[in-house]
Amino acid sequence: MIGGDMGTWSITDARAWARERLTEAGIDSVDADVRELLEWACDASSQWDLPAELNEDQAEKLRSAVGERALRIPLQHITGRMFFRGLTLAARPGVFVVRPETEVLAGLAIDEAMAVVARHGEARVVDLCAGSGAIGLAVATETTCTEVWAVEKEAEPFALACQNRDAVGVPCLHLERGDATDPATLAHLDGMVDVVVTNPPYVPADEMPTQPEASADPHVALYGGSPDGTEIPARVARRALTLLRPGGVLLMEHSPSQEEAMVAIAAQLGMTDIATLPDLTGRRRFLSARAPESTKPTASVTQ
Repeated sequence: MIGGDMGTWSITDARAWARERLTEAGIDSVDADVRELLEWACDASSQWDLPAELNEDQAEKLRSAVGERALRIPLQHITGRMFFRGLTLAARPGVFVVRPETEVLAGLAIDEAMAVVARHGEARVVDLCAGSGAIGLAVATETTCTEVWAVEKEAEPFALACQNRDAVGVPCLHLERGDATDPATLAHLDGMVDVVVTNPPYVPADEMPTQPEASADPHVALYGGSPDGTEIPARVARRALTLLRPGGVLLMEHSPSQEEAMVAIAAQLGMTDIATLPDLTGRRRFLSARAPESTKPTASVTQ
């Protein structure tokens, strides 16, 4: 019996069938995708909870999902969910799908916030260009005595961020729909924020993703507004500097190819303790920079 067309379908046969189909389709992450699709189709929380045999509904759900994935539809759009640092978040077409490397960025923000709490008893964190709300939600759920604001301009990601906040149940996360680079956005927090964390659009023009799945991400969430991709990150960094208290830290994801450019932008803004930090593969793709302890400069960042 193939693909659950009749009778029962053992989990072993279902797994083998799905692996074969996705391998033929050229999927790189076959094992991980099959595992997720099986758990989703069977409404199981782990591989240990999978049934020995799929019933008719489970088999049909798996067949349909594998067929979609073979067409290179993003896994998260098929299942309607994505995972981020232990959180299960809703996913939908039109909203950027969070990447594993961004979990490192969120972890840096969490560590910094908790260090501030240890010193001062409380912390304020702002997530600029929040998208689905993943970073802000991770910070809000993994810290104590921390208030978090998340800013997103586009309608679909903002709606999804609201949905995810309500599903996770995080009252200390404040969602703001607005332009992350606009001085009027969160103006009441200027000079009062301990950590600004951001995964802004930064992809350079010559680093366009080639995987079919990447084309499903909205361009507005990817590309940095200039050939080298640093125009929007530079504007976000400048807004972050205004939000930060003296000594507050900016943590920003960027392309490894932008390491020198982002360090230069932070230096031009007058920030201190500037460094780039590695992701899980050792590529330096996170800017860390602090607002100066003295009066903030007014110099502009030019591209």
